[in-house]
Amino acid sequence: MAVAVVTDSTAYLPAELHGTYDLTVVPLTVVINGDEGREGEEMFPGEVARALRTRRAAVSTSRPAPSQFVAAYTELLDAGADGIVSVHLSSKLSGTYDAAMLAAAEIGPRIQVVDSGTTGMGLGFAALAAAAAARDNQDLPSVRAEAAAHASQVSTLFYVDTLEFLRRGGRMGAASALLGTALAVKPILHVLDGAIVVRDKVRTAGRALARLVDLAVEASGTGEVDIAVHHLEAADRAGALADAVSMRLGDRLRDCYITEIGAVVAAHVGPGAAGVVVHRRS
Repeated sequence: MAVAVVTDSTAYLPAELHGTYDLTVVPLTVVINGDEGREGEEMFPGEVARALRTRRAAVSTSRPAPSQFVAAYTELLDAGADGIVSVHLSSKLSGTYDAAMLAAAEIGPRIQVVDSGTTGMGLGFAALAAAAAARDNQDLPSVRAEAAAHASQVSTLFYVDTLEFLRRGGRMGAASALLGTALAVKPILHVLDGAIVVRDKVRTAGRALARLVDLAVEASGTGEVDIAVHHLEAADRAGALADAVSMRLGDRLRDCYITEIGAVVAAHVGPGAAGVVVHRRS
């Protein structure tokens, strides 16, 4: 194990890939009415969705403590890793990257931390690329470069029924959220330079999802791509999105995954959310 790869729980890797790559996952924390738990271990998306629907529940999220990263890094180094590449969700969306950097500074240069500039499978594709490079016995700078390169080759687009949860969580400005509510528009968002911004506005959910398909195809460029479709309690919506994008991409599509988002992102997007992550292979 020359180089080990660490990511965080917002990568939302599909179940069919679990165990295929050697990845260590450090969980973020979700808090519902004062009760906190680690994402994917103690807190799950269904619990968050139920809490959000009540509108009286207080739901928040928090980064891992630097000590969690120190523990993960130390365990991997003690197990024989020569170095570690740690790939995380956008530093503009969470303090997770900063916590990893603090831990890396404590341990030393054998830890290289990468800001993916996104989350979900946008992060996941970057972490998987790093893990594949590590499996091929590439050195620390090369594994880090693979993570950074693949992070730059993803586009993350998503639809939400309301901007209210993004506003509450501080991931979107109040003015933008209020505008969407006042005009009764259905927003399509994307991750741009690490932040969530409105990409388009349409009048109905049906038109929003059709537009999401168009934007995903546009983001795919002209080469081979993978896609991941995320959702929160909207499996039918996600399946329709995956089918529509797959049909449009044709033989340029290599892998297609459908996964429900985890509790952390669920807390900010709310029930009914659906998104497409496009990973350009080159």
